[in-house]
Amino acid sequence: MATSLQTEIRPFRVDVPQADLDDLQSRLARVRWPDELPDVDWSHGVPLGYLRELVDHWLTAYDWRAHEARLNAHPQFTTTIDGQRVHFLHVRSPEPDALPLICTHGWPMSVFEYVDLIGPLSDPRAHGGDPSDAFNLVIPSLPGVAFSGPTTEAGWDSRRVARAWVELMDRLGYERYGAHGNDAGSQVSPEVGRHDPDRIVGVHVTQLFSFPSGDPAEFADMTEEDMAAMGFLEEFTAGGGLAYNAYQSAQPQTLAYALQDSPAGWLAWVTQLFQRAVDPDYILTNAAAYWLTNTIGSSIRRYYADAHAQDAPTGPTTAPTGVAVFAADFQSIRRFADRDHANIVSWNRYDRGSHFSPHDAPDLLVADLRTFFRGLR
Repeated sequence: MATSLQTEIRPFRVDVPQADLDDLQSRLARVRWPDELPDVDWSHGVPLGYLRELVDHWLTAYDWRAHEARLNAHPQFTTTIDGQRVHFLHVRSPEPDALPLICTHGWPMSVFEYVDLIGPLSDPRAHGGDPSDAFNLVIPSLPGVAFSGPTTEAGWDSRRVARAWVELMDRLGYERYGAHGNDAGSQVSPEVGRHDPDRIVGVHVTQLFSFPSGDPAEFADMTEEDMAAMGFLEEFTAGGGLAYNAYQSAQPQTLAYALQDSPAGWLAWVTQLFQRAVDPDYILTNAAAYWLTNTIGSSIRRYYADAHAQDAPTGPTTAPTGVAVFAADFQSIRRFADRDHANIVSWNRYDRGSHFSPHDAPDLLVADLRTFFRGLR
């Protein structure tokens, strides 16, 4: 009986208590604002004026219930895997030969990242596409994030998440499937391919986080494209773009006290990544998903888990891999990606889109996904 309860898949619906929304409103109305130096713009972090505008929008105009309803329009479930509650959307295509596809969101995003893609991916016939490109979609919340609830033990690194996803797809009865991911999902999805080589047909990501090993020989005869990507990475790092990563990897618990106590502080912390790349409602919906579920602290523990993981693989991944690189995103470096991933069969660069391509370049991402998996079904 205990085993049955552990593997049970239970229907789920988002319904945030009104008291939690009222508490959020109260906190937003009582922000204790810091001062700011003149004329520093984004060089010192998120500008005071910009954050004030976001907080005011959150307080006076943003409607959580509308976004909650958008999510509740799709079938959602929870189950327990490896002792951890996992929330997921499971949207079956009306097409009988649809390919199962598990899509993993990033941080500080959530399953809301993929809501706009559900229709075109699961029902291409209704969206001007070829019905043979249809997917059965599985979109889980990362352990420790939003509706999956907080993690209850240490060690939930990207590889452990990947093993949980393999179990989830098995539990859903899928014998063949693909994996897609953005940001954190781009770390998890290749590991899904590594852990389930007999069932995974291909892995599609928007980044491959492969870096120089320190061997000077790696830089010999680099292509112009790779040199430009290296320059982008160096500029991003020098500008403090990875500062959040370093702190969350070192002391997530200390940081959690501040972020989980102040919605304005949490909003500033995530806005350093979002900046002006996306519209305010997209920022607030994802930020609210963490705040309202009290999972900010648990979400950043994954960075510590990844930094301290002991079971790092020694060889490259071998699943057929596709990469979609967007213009204003982290620029994956092909030379180092080929070292870590032995079977890259598709590599496309686009002249628009950002790190949040499911939101700001959904047409390009959907087309790339359809094309990549078309030859692997």
